[in-house]
Amino acid sequence: MAANIGIRAHDIDAPSIENIVNVIANKGLSSVQLALGKSLKDLNSELGSLSPGFAQTIRRVFDKKDIQIAVLGCYFNMIHPDQRERRKGMERFKEHLRFATDFGCSIVGTETGNVQAEIVYTEENFTEQPFLEVVESVKELVEEAERFGVIVGIEGGISHPIHTPERMKRLLDLVPSYNLQVIYDPANFISLDNYHNQEAVIQEAFDLFGDRMVIMHAKDFIIEDEQVKMVPVGQGLLNYDLLFNLLKKKKPFINILMESTQEPYIDGSLAFLIDKYESA
Repeated sequence: MAANIGIRAHDIDAPSIENIVNVIANKGLSSVQLALGKSLKDLNSELGSLSPGFAQTIRRVFDKKDIQIAVLGCYFNMIHPDQRERRKGMERFKEHLRFATDFGCSIVGTETGNVQAEIVYTEENFTEQPFLEVVESVKELVEEAERFGVIVGIEGGISHPIHTPERMKRLLDLVPSYNLQVIYDPANFISLDNYHNQEAVIQEAFDLFGDRMVIMHAKDFIIEDEQVKMVPVGQGLLNYDLLFNLLKKKKPFINILMESTQEPYIDGSLAFLIDKYESA
């Protein structure tokens, strides 16, 4: 059973979307996470710009090389303290949901934001009020997703309101819709407190929401200067043997998208993932 491995399109340094697609195809990758504003820098992709023609034009470029647009990345701060900025992000995400299928895609993804305007570490994110605001924002997005038969993909992160597997499970319980699914990045739940016990953290995620994982992000981590630092796949401490053993059984053919992995590491990281997956 072959792994279904892709990459974030904006991790490819190329001058045009056609060049990006050619690089991805030539490396043998099968899918991408496409963030329009990051990969289509010469095109207007702001709120109000999308249409079926826009989406299908981009889709055809990927289809020519048999590359799947697995996720539309529309990451924004859904609990932004400025309500106007929050609303702008919500409406742009909903626009992505409305046109996702024209891109040949069924998932629009985001993280859950920060209580401050700038995305900086603050333990305020771990309190109850930011979590409840995330719930309200996600409910609104999921209602739009239900109208169009697509999926809101939520990615947790160690400094975000959804910073533990338990918090992710609670969000899923409070927004009871299967149009809400999980973009699982195992490195995102790693902290200085738990990295020695990462196997338990990974197992907990599969126990709590393994059935709701629709995308896996693949990166790695090291401990440097008493901090968790993200590094390219295969360059760190993440237990891919355990991870792929669980993933291969629970979620065969799930899209595995490399993140924080750019040149000159892409080929080596891809070979690493293929080897670990085939050995699982």
